[in-house]
Amino acid sequence: MEKVNLAEKLARFHEHWSPRIVGELNGQEVRLVKVQGTFLWHHHEDADERFLVLRGRLEVQMQDRTVELKEGEFFIVPRGVEHRTAAKEEAHILIFAPAETVNTGNVRNERTVEGPERL
Repeated sequence: MEKVNLAEKLARFHEHWSPRIVGELNGQEVRLVKVQGTFLWHHHEDADERFLVLRGRLEVQMQDRTVELKEGEFFIVPRGVEHRTAAKEEAHILIFAPAETVNTGNVRNERTVEGPERL
């Protein structure tokens, strides 16, 4: 076990929408991702997904509402709920999700990251 410095880990990559694994616990992966712009509509059939904003602002858009998150705030999208995320300016996000969870959920396209890189 070693401590994890999130700022150091975030400095190691620049790509948007490409999560990196920085830890694991109880079958969950702790992932860092930088986002800017709008992601795609998708859902995760068997997993909840938690978004914690480390820097910037994030919108979690669902069919019936939008949740706006500021630094230090988090939101859990329940399994099966269609959603997409959006950030007008670059935001840094910490995600907890089961290890087998794919970032694009039920959709496969050029933004799908199978087996994210470990930092």
